[in-house]
Amino acid sequence: MSRQTHSPTHAHPYRRRTALAAAVLLVPLAAACGGEKAGEQPGSGELRAEQPVAGVRWNVDSVSVDGAVQQAPSGAYVEIEDGRATGNYGCNHFTAKAAVQGDRVRFSEARSTRMACEKQPMAFERTLAATLADGTLTAEVDGATLTLGTADGDQVRLTGK
Repeated sequence: MSRQTHSPTHAHPYRRRTALAAAVLLVPLAAACGGEKAGEQPGSGELRAEQPVAGVRWNVDSVSVDGAVQQAPSGAYVEIEDGRATGNYGCNHFTAKAAVQGDRVRFSEARSTRMACEKQPMAFERTLAATLADGTLTAEVDGATLTLGTADGDQVRLTGK
C-alpha cells in the first residue's frame, strides 16, 4: 500500500478559503464598530450616555413661560416610575400618568391635593401644572439637569437627586 502525503501548501484548501472569507467579512464590520467614541451620538460624531428620565427624583428649579422665569419654591419635584409621575408643585402633591418615549414625555390625567397655600406658591403651581400638561414635552438630560420643553418654547428646569 502506498501512503499519500499532502504538502503543507495544499493541505486543507477549504479551511484557507473559509478563513479568508471570514477575514474579508469581519474587517469592514470591525471598522464600522470602532468609528464612534464613547460620549458621542450616533451619526453625529458624538455619542452621549443618557441618564434616564424615569427613576430619578427631579427637583424643580424653575419654569419659563413666554420668556418670564419663575423660581420654584423649595420642595417642588417630579419623579417618574412605572408609567406614573408623582411630585409636588410647590405646595400641593400630584400624581399623573407619564409616558416616556425616547426624548419625549407626556403627562396625562393629573390629580393633585387642594391645600390652601400662600399666594406665591399657588401662582407657581398653576404655571408648573399648566406647563407639564401642555402636550408632549421634549426631555433633554445634560448631566444632572433635565429640561422639559413645550412646543411653544416654554421650559421646566429640574435637577436630579
